[in-house]
Amino acid sequence: MFWKKFILLAFSLFLVAGVEAQKTAAPEFTGATGWLNTDKPLTLGELRGKIVLLDFWTYGCINCIHIIPDLKKLEAKYKNELVVIGVHSGKFDNERDTENIRRIILRYELEHPVVNDADFKIWNRYGVEAYPTQVLIDPAGNVVGVAVGEGQFRGLDERIQKTINDFSGKINEKPLEFKTELSKLADSPLLFPGKVLADAKANRLFIADSNHNRIVVAALDGALLQTIGNGNAGFTDGSFETATFRKPQGLAFDGANLYVADTGNHAIRLVNFETKTVETIAGTGEQGHLQPAGKARSTALNSPWDLQLVERELFVAMAGNHQIWRMDLTKNEIGAFAGSGREAREDGSLTKSAFAQPSGLAFDGRFLYVADSESNIIRAIDLKIKAVKTLVGGDLFEFGDTDGTGDEARLQHPLGIVFSGKNIFIADTYNHKIKILNPTWRAVRTFVGNGKPGGENNLKAAFYEPGGISAANGKLFVSDTNNHSIRVVDLKTRVVSTLKINGLQSPKNNHKSKAAKLLTINYQLSTILQ
Repeated sequence: MFWKKFILLAFSLFLVAGVEAQKTAAPEFTGATGWLNTDKPLTLGELRGKIVLLDFWTYGCINCIHIIPDLKKLEAKYKNELVVIGVHSGKFDNERDTENIRRIILRYELEHPVVNDADFKIWNRYGVEAYPTQVLIDPAGNVVGVAVGEGQFRGLDERIQKTINDFSGKINEKPLEFKTELSKLADSPLLFPGKVLADAKANRLFIADSNHNRIVVAALDGALLQTIGNGNAGFTDGSFETATFRKPQGLAFDGANLYVADTGNHAIRLVNFETKTVETIAGTGEQGHLQPAGKARSTALNSPWDLQLVERELFVAMAGNHQIWRMDLTKNEIGAFAGSGREAREDGSLTKSAFAQPSGLAFDGRFLYVADSESNIIRAIDLKIKAVKTLVGGDLFEFGDTDGTGDEARLQHPLGIVFSGKNIFIADTYNHKIKILNPTWRAVRTFVGNGKPGGENNLKAAFYEPGGISAANGKLFVSDTNNHSIRVVDLKTRVVSTLKINGLQSPKNNHKSKAAKLLTINYQLSTILQ
């Protein structure tokens, strides 16, 4: 099957080609179905005189997400000589839609041009076989380097510098300006919210307001209680007003403290509501790769995406390592619990099993359930006998939207799950649906959502890439990521509504408001002093 040749790489490989070998003319970008972050399609002819770096990616791939900071560093360092172009060759059907790619560009704040290579014409023309792959083109239009996998910054950096030296005096050093999607973005109170956690006992709803780099706390009826984090992307502990996060996701609450998977910082943070402070309890702030178990604060993590508390153990969906990790909160130790680190669908013992970008966790008292996103499946880890099994779904390249039982059912990149009653509710993200799974019968069916992106409420509801889901008081709370909203589903009637969080503002608006107040105070003081 054609799709089988795609490889999603979890580990850094090596820079190949581009030595003093015979030069190959770079193919043109013909066959694209759309361009973003630019007001017109680009051609190599127009880019002659520039060094061009093509980034072949697909937006659901964690390894592709991991290299975005490297691309941004290269763009900043070589702003006069380099042009980065993202070639988006989507793995999933949902990822081949230009509007969906536009949303992900906004979510990851990409400012370089991106071409939608939905039909893989550019991919095939360049002979690409793996996500992510970068191709370096010199100012004369020749391919001079190919990098495959993560961790390629140093090799690319050196090759770009060598190319600059080789073409001294022949490079167009005038920076190109592009009309970015970010320049068109209208801010909102929530911005691409990730995970959500409802706690009936505390009457609180915790929201990972991911692109505002903060945590929002509201009552279950929508009354705003507080915000945690100042809205700036960073890695700073401290008070609720000064602490910073970087695209937080998973949440877990023990009745007193909130645990946060600070995904962009590769860390786990503790929110203490008594002292009103944020503290890092696991991770170094740097990305790790299959680290051995050790003291939590000195062990590097790899894109923790969701959390689940089981007594004094905190389970972590470590998306970047394709593993489930476990943190002993008493001993402050953390390490791999299940999964070999190989990206695959493989059941069996904890050490022999394999996952593919696990992104959601739920617990029913014995089984730890996993939304295994890239494999398009729901897994169950039996904590009693220490074994992994697949409940429903396909495989790495077997996905779709089919209700059914076991391996006959099809999902498309599910990110969130919650156990409620006797069922598992699934945020079937790329199918824009909420599905219900009976884990005993391994039967899954659509619960709400028509399968098309949208924001309609009531019985004919539509969602847009829902990424988080929780349950309380007979309702589902859904983080409807691309709609920048929290949706509420009545479990009895299946009526869907949008939760209004009264008084919530974007941190940017809050900053503007504070700045305006400060100006007013300064003006009043100066008037008095005069």
